[in-house]
Amino acid sequence: MMPARMKTLARPTMPGIAKRTRSVWLLVTLALLAVLCALSVTIGTRDVAFADIIAALQGHVETIGQAAVALRIPRTLLALLAGAALSLAGAVMQGVTRNPLADPGILGVNMGASLAVVIGVVWFDITSAYAFIWTAIAGSAAAAVFVYTIGSLGRGGATPLKLALAGAATSVAFSSLVIAIVLPRSDIAGGIRSWQIGGVGGATFERISPMLPFLLVGFAVSLLSARKLNSLALGDELASGLGERVAVARATAAFGAILLCAATTAVCGPIGFLGLVVPHVCRLLVGIDYRWLLPFSALGGACLLIAADVVGRIVARPAELDVGIITALIGAPFFIWVVRRQKVREL
Repeated sequence: MMPARMKTLARPTMPGIAKRTRSVWLLVTLALLAVLCALSVTIGTRDVAFADIIAALQGHVETIGQAAVALRIPRTLLALLAGAALSLAGAVMQGVTRNPLADPGILGVNMGASLAVVIGVVWFDITSAYAFIWTAIAGSAAAAVFVYTIGSLGRGGATPLKLALAGAATSVAFSSLVIAIVLPRSDIAGGIRSWQIGGVGGATFERISPMLPFLLVGFAVSLLSARKLNSLALGDELASGLGERVAVARATAAFGAILLCAATTAVCGPIGFLGLVVPHVCRLLVGIDYRWLLPFSALGGACLLIAADVVGRIVARPAELDVGIITALIGAPFFIWVVRRQKVREL
């Protein structure tokens, strides 16, 4: 066994960016998040006065403007939580699989949750929010295990390319199954199709509150996995030599990511590409140390999803575009760029 002091000395310092630079980016990101939250409660199909915003924040809904702001507040909170959860889950999945293309959507986790929820609704008539979330967790976990098993077959084990291909194929297959299950049920088909796009419209505090315990556990487990992900980034053999239990570290971090994906998908629907785009941008800002990358990914994801929601309200006035459409328009070209730039290398 390696003594504790030797383990500390043997563990390489993560290369990256100066702490002062990271602190500056942290302040910039927090300021941007505050501005976007303010814009989210201000901008919509109806223009509102500043006095209405202040009154609505104090709980008043006497005027139409105040009522409009009151509806935007939980919507903003849901976008913040969902964006943070999906981006953090994407960063964790990239660390667990050492795959630059890992993302809850690309690896089939979101569609696994979606398929499970649709089966629960159509075949078992589930209606409660907690039933939705637990069903989504079961579907996400099953999809993650299935994709990792398929990607591990053959020579070389679970390579980034095989995981990406297995995840893409699984997502397509699950999406087809969802359509096949919903097609005969014209009474609920419209609602499920709208939910499948992915959005935060119609958010209420009653819809948000059931997901909070699951998100809290998911955030805690994922953020506490940062040091383990730093060890895994060195390679399995070196991480094991430093005393890390590789299988346990991977399973623990993946559990946190699955909780975040499942709870978010159950409420918002499968929102894609967020977990791919944000972690890559954050690496450019704060480096590869997961102790910084994970919280920055959460903050960056919250910023991006709130911004996407605001843009969706503006571009199609008086109608709206769901955030799932906006993130897909951003994420698809970014996905192609990552494939060309990284050439599907391991992280």
